[in-house]
Amino acid sequence: MPLSNLTAVNIVQSLKKGEFTCEELVTNYIDHINKYEKNVEAWEFFDETLILEQAKKLDQDHQLGKVHGDLHGVPVGIKDIFDTENMPTSDGTEIHKENPSWNDCTVVSKLKQAGAIIMGKTVTTELAYYSPGKTKNPHDPTRTPGGSSSGSAAAVASHMVPLAIGSQTNGSVIRPASYCGVVGYKPTKGLISRHLVLQISRALDQIGVFSNTLEDAALISEQLFGYDKQDPDTSLSAKPKLLDATKQKPPLEPIFAYIKLPFIDELDEDAKKGFEEIKDELKGKIDEIELPEGFVDIPEWHKVIMESDMARSFSAEYTKSKHKLSNNIIEAIERGMKYTAVEYNNALSKIDAANIYFKQFFYDYDAILTPSASGEAPKGLKSTGNPIFCTIWTFCGMPCISLPLLQGNNGLPIGVQLVSSLFDDERLFRNASWLTKKIKK
Repeated sequence: MPLSNLTAVNIVQSLKKGEFTCEELVTNYIDHINKYEKNVEAWEFFDETLILEQAKKLDQDHQLGKVHGDLHGVPVGIKDIFDTENMPTSDGTEIHKENPSWNDCTVVSKLKQAGAIIMGKTVTTELAYYSPGKTKNPHDPTRTPGGSSSGSAAAVASHMVPLAIGSQTNGSVIRPASYCGVVGYKPTKGLISRHLVLQISRALDQIGVFSNTLEDAALISEQLFGYDKQDPDTSLSAKPKLLDATKQKPPLEPIFAYIKLPFIDELDEDAKKGFEEIKDELKGKIDEIELPEGFVDIPEWHKVIMESDMARSFSAEYTKSKHKLSNNIIEAIERGMKYTAVEYNNALSKIDAANIYFKQFFYDYDAILTPSASGEAPKGLKSTGNPIFCTIWTFCGMPCISLPLLQGNNGLPIGVQLVSSLFDDERLFRNASWLTKKIKK
């Protein structure tokens, strides 16, 4: 088996045993990237010299008997909105092209402390919004990989890295994970710091990860959790032990809720068929639920918050370099300028109201089972697909995970999304592990 096909968990174990060196490992990954990058175009910044320097330093540490971090030697891709020392952060726009990063963001700092090797910066959409970057879907280069974390999802799917970092303000982790056929996990809002990450919306921005296995997603996420005084929205709660959760059997078989979302008609026919098969497999363990009538307005409330915040976050880019922005983002910023303070604050107030409902909801159910996206990755590269199946959960800040459990009519992956209550990420992973084994048995 090529080294680039190993899981992150296996890499850590093998490096500890001395089965290969970090330098040998990343050389294998570099060769793999050079072979496939021209077809996928997942990387915005990739410097072989920097990668090898990191690997050689870790090998020296190993020889000196220094304690290994939990990600010692594991290659990781970083979405190009996370400040990373010695690497530019372009944010998917010509306006920020080649902007130097003088310091590591908290996420990258934690990764380095854990011994990870930063492989480079992965492609994002323009300012992490909707206008696509250059990345293509590894399963079919004529189709979108999703966005905005397009390069991160595609890099993991094509085994250019075993792990990658992304972000989600609407559907930017879960949807590309679904389209690219990998695991995508967005934790509870506040578990991972956003310090020195491009801000779209303080109320909605959340960090996520990509991997090829549930265990790998757990491994990297555990290194990133924790309070950060530089992000006032981070939580002082106990860090979830996700890796342990993947190995635990639920005390009772979980009960799932399949919510008949107001926009369920947007689900493709092959995806509908796949979910019907899953529901049949879970018969007696799944209920169909309709949300309260008011929840139909969540996508609009989300839009009000997101676009209002974009108008503030990107005011400098709009004022000084409007001609370098896409029509998509100009229109969003201009809509954001028109919302009133009353409209904005009313939309914000709905987040707490929705979470009060869901807190009660999860007394009866262990997880919500719902589509990650409308189906297979759409044809064409001028759009990143519809994020609507992610909007409610992002709005609420609830933890969610996309599992590559279904396949469409064209043989392309379709993700199954599980959602849990706030700060119940351990239960999410325990149930995700149970469901994966149940469906793949």
